Amino acid sequence: MMNIKNILLTILIYSTIYFTTSAQKVFTKADSLKGGLTEERLWWDLNYYHLSTKVHPDQQKIEGSNLIRYRVLKSHDVMQIDLQAPMQIDSVVQNGKKLAYQSTGAAHFIELHDPQPKDSYQDLIVYFSGKPRKAKNAPWDGGFSWKKDKNNQHFIATSNQGIGASIWWPCKEHPYDEPDSMLISVNIPKPLVDVSNGRLRKVEDLGDSRTYNWFVSNPINNYGVNLNIGDYVNFEEKYKGEKGVLDCSYWVLSYNLAKAKKQFKEVPRMLEAFEYWFGPYPFYEDSYKLVEAPYLGMEHQSSVTYGNEFKNGYRGRDLSQTGWGLKFDFIIIHESGHEWFANNITHNDVADMWIHEGFTHYSENLFLDYHFDSLAANAYVRGVRSSISNDRPIIGQYGVSHEGSGDMYYKGANMLHTIRQLFDDDKKWRKTLRGLNEVFYHQTVSTQQIEDYIEKAYGDTLSFVFDQYLRTTLIPTFTYRILDNKLLYKWENTVEDFKMPIRIFINGEEEWLVPNSKSYETLENLPENTDIMVDPNFYISTFNLTE
Repeated sequence: MMNIKNILLTILIYSTIYFTTSAQKVFTKADSLKGGLTEERLWWDLNYYHLSTKVHPDQQKIEGSNLIRYRVLKSHDVMQIDLQAPMQIDSVVQNGKKLAYQSTGAAHFIELHDPQPKDSYQDLIVYFSGKPRKAKNAPWDGGFSWKKDKNNQHFIATSNQGIGASIWWPCKEHPYDEPDSMLISVNIPKPLVDVSNGRLRKVEDLGDSRTYNWFVSNPINNYGVNLNIGDYVNFEEKYKGEKGVLDCSYWVLSYNLAKAKKQFKEVPRMLEAFEYWFGPYPFYEDSYKLVEAPYLGMEHQSSVTYGNEFKNGYRGRDLSQTGWGLKFDFIIIHESGHEWFANNITHNDVADMWIHEGFTHYSENLFLDYHFDSLAANAYVRGVRSSISNDRPIIGQYGVSHEGSGDMYYKGANMLHTIRQLFDDDKKWRKTLRGLNEVFYHQTVSTQQIEDYIEKAYGDTLSFVFDQYLRTTLIPTFTYRILDNKLLYKWENTVEDFKMPIRIFINGEEEWLVPNSKSYETLENLPENTDIMVDPNFYISTFNLTE
């Protein structure tokens, strides 16, 4: 699942902007091989994975194979597959023949012998083994979490956003292309249970071990693929959603069942709010699962992982410092929001990760808006502004697997909240969010595609808004002065030709202004003793020259 033309266009347009707005970083050949659209990637399109893995908990090692089925876009004889040390490729086989390969770090270039006719479907199998990297601080650093639960049972999980799925299994490690479907087979010792993505097709009893076979019928990004192994018990419910009945399945450690049944009542509330704002849950065919994990949590597609200690807030803490963050379970709401933004709509280059995190952090605000009111939502999103650092642009550099600033969360959400004010019509804004998930359903996209869609829905240019908040660290300043019953106003600290409209209140009465960044505009005939208040829902700073 890919759109090469849009990716290449994005790289061309924004590489210059990035270098003029961000401290330069030296990138290596390994960065380019991981994040670039190499010739050895572009000639084939992923169709299907069958990832088969045997896990040895006591030895903390794994072994297995990945069958990769692909469509030939252009005949070629070298394929790039990625797998990071200390994992190793044992062999590669196509049509019963072992293939040679050359390795450059984590990139392995497989030499194909059989013809690869254009538009034909081919497959090969990569066999692998090793002791995968341990996650020291999951989910932020990535790898395997080899833990034990309170009963000294193995409690194991994978998390690999950022560092990449190739930290433990061989794959096409670039977000622009996704398999259309996937089978995940996990062999583990009894009595452990594995929970992975999609639906459980069958469990094979092999004496002292079992193999769990999970099938994903929709496109899935690599980092969304996960293993969760433990002493799990399961309970289920049916949610009557926009597309019919959605199967919701919950997997928790046996001794946490009672707490989970209470805390996971948040899930139907989440689905109700997000289907209202974003449209139908994108993976009805694969169900919705919430799975307890030995770390905080993550957005694995149809297998959302949860470790928030069965508390509201972020492990009992309100990120917004307003009180509203304790009205919901942060992990259930945030990580499930990623089902729409990250798993349904996926960035096609890591530089655009704000598409995942900005929209999803904003989903917390929309959850409050739906279940409480706009005042609660507004307070929450404004409350997180104190965590914005403005250290570097939100968009990273393209083609080298480079993320932008962590401000993609809070600043990204506040940019979206600001744009919502410009729409000044909640029905139109909701239609835009739902439209994004419909038009880009199960697709990988660029920032430019998202910008273009929102701009078209708005009905006027917004490029200066996106450039300001995504590509610089500047916060626009609304500068004004009252002089002889006139209001003089302009934008400062902005990109060129910044002309974002702004809502102010003059003695409590709403007024829309359209400042520019080059000269002062004037509003005449102000009443005596004028009080000016700028709408705080715009993420800007203000400077009153009158005072």
